Amino acid sequence: MNLLLSIVLLQSEGGGMTGLIVPMVLIFAVMYFLIFRPQAKKQKTQKAMIKALQKGDKVVTSGGIYGTIVGIKESEKTLLIEIAEKVKIKISRSSVSGKVE
Repeated sequence: MNLLLSIVLLQSEGGGMTGLIVPMVLIFAVMYFLIFRPQAKKQKTQKAMIKALQKGDKVVTSGGIYGTIVGIKESEKTLLIEIAEKVKIKISRSSVSGKVE
Protein backbone atom coordinates (compact mmCIF):
# COMPACT_ATOMS: atom_id res chain seq x y z
CA MET A 1 0.00 0.00 0.00
CA ASN A 2 2.78 2.44 0.90
CA LEU A 3 4.65 1.47 -2.27
CA LEU A 4 1.58 2.19 -4.40
CA LEU A 5 1.12 5.57 -2.70
CA SER A 6 4.78 6.54 -3.29
CA ILE A 7 4.51 5.58 -7.00
CA VAL A 8 1.41 7.78 -7.39
CA LEU A 9 3.21 10.68 -5.67
CA LEU A 10 6.25 10.31 -7.96
CA GLN A 11 4.04 10.35 -11.04
CA SER A 12 2.27 13.50 -9.91
CA GLU A 13 5.63 15.26 -9.35
CA GLY A 14 6.73 14.36 -12.90
CA GLY A 15 3.58 15.94 -14.31
CA GLY A 16 4.36 19.12 -12.37
CA MET A 17 7.78 19.38 -14.01
CA THR A 18 6.23 19.11 -17.47
CA GLY A 19 3.74 21.76 -16.43
CA LEU A 20 6.67 24.11 -15.69
CA ILE A 21 8.69 23.42 -18.83
CA VAL A 22 5.90 24.14 -21.33
CA PRO A 23 5.26 27.73 -20.13
CA MET A 24 9.01 28.43 -20.06
CA VAL A 25 9.34 27.27 -23.66
CA LEU A 26 6.38 29.44 -24.65
CA ILE A 27 7.88 32.48 -22.90
CA PHE A 28 11.18 31.95 -24.71
CA ALA A 29 9.38 31.64 -28.06
CA VAL A 30 7.49 34.89 -27.46
CA MET A 31 10.71 36.68 -26.45
CA TYR A 32 12.44 35.39 -29.58
CA PHE A 33 9.76 36.71 -31.92
CA LEU A 34 9.21 40.02 -30.10
CA ILE A 35 12.77 40.93 -29.09
CA PHE A 36 15.63 38.90 -30.58
CA ARG A 37 14.41 38.48 -34.15
CA PRO A 38 13.56 42.16 -34.81
CA GLN A 39 16.87 43.26 -33.27
CA ALA A 40 18.83 40.88 -35.52
CA LYS A 41 16.90 42.16 -38.55
CA LYS A 42 17.66 45.78 -37.60
CA GLN A 43 21.38 45.00 -37.21
CA LYS A 44 21.41 43.30 -40.60
CA THR A 45 19.88 46.31 -42.38
CA GLN A 46 22.25 48.71 -40.54
CA LYS A 47 25.25 46.64 -41.61
CA ALA A 48 24.06 46.59 -45.24
CA MET A 49 23.53 50.37 -45.19
CA ILE A 50 27.03 50.98 -43.82
CA LYS A 51 28.55 48.68 -46.43
CA ALA A 52 26.76 50.53 -49.27
CA LEU A 53 27.98 54.03 -48.33
CA GLN A 54 29.57 56.00 -51.19
CA LYS A 55 31.15 59.39 -51.81
CA GLY A 56 28.56 62.14 -51.90
CA ASP A 57 26.12 60.42 -49.51
CA LYS A 58 24.72 62.65 -46.80
CA VAL A 59 24.90 60.92 -43.42
CA VAL A 60 24.29 61.48 -39.74
CA THR A 61 26.62 59.99 -37.12
CA SER A 62 25.60 58.38 -33.85
CA GLY A 63 26.80 61.58 -32.17
CA GLY A 64 24.33 63.66 -34.21
CA ILE A 65 26.81 65.22 -36.64
CA TYR A 66 25.48 65.75 -40.16
CA GLY A 67 27.83 65.74 -43.13
CA THR A 68 28.66 64.56 -46.62
CA ILE A 69 31.09 61.73 -47.35
CA VAL A 70 34.09 63.07 -49.31
CA GLY A 71 36.48 60.15 -48.85
CA ILE A 72 36.49 56.47 -47.97
CA LYS A 73 39.43 54.43 -46.66
CA GLU A 74 38.51 50.77 -46.94
CA SER A 75 41.73 49.56 -45.31
CA GLU A 76 41.12 51.57 -42.12
CA LYS A 77 37.31 51.27 -42.27
CA THR A 78 37.01 55.04 -41.93
CA LEU A 79 35.15 57.82 -43.71
CA LEU A 80 36.15 61.42 -44.32
CA ILE A 81 33.11 63.59 -43.78
CA GLU A 82 32.74 67.27 -44.64
CA ILE A 83 30.59 68.90 -41.97
CA ALA A 84 31.03 72.49 -43.18
CA GLU A 85 32.84 74.21 -46.02
CA LYS A 86 36.52 73.15 -45.76
CA VAL A 87 35.89 71.39 -42.43
CA LYS A 88 36.43 67.63 -42.61
CA ILE A 89 36.47 64.97 -39.92
CA LYS A 90 37.56 61.37 -39.97
CA ILE A 91 35.13 58.85 -38.42
CA SER A 92 34.77 55.10 -38.32
CA ARG A 93 32.18 53.53 -40.60
CA SER A 94 30.38 51.98 -37.65
CA SER A 95 29.60 55.40 -36.15
CA VAL A 96 27.26 56.26 -39.03
CA SER A 97 23.70 55.86 -37.80
CA GLY A 98 21.92 56.58 -41.06
CA LYS A 99 21.68 58.26 -44.43
CA VAL A 100 19.97 61.61 -44.79
CA GLU A 101 17.72 62.04 -47.80
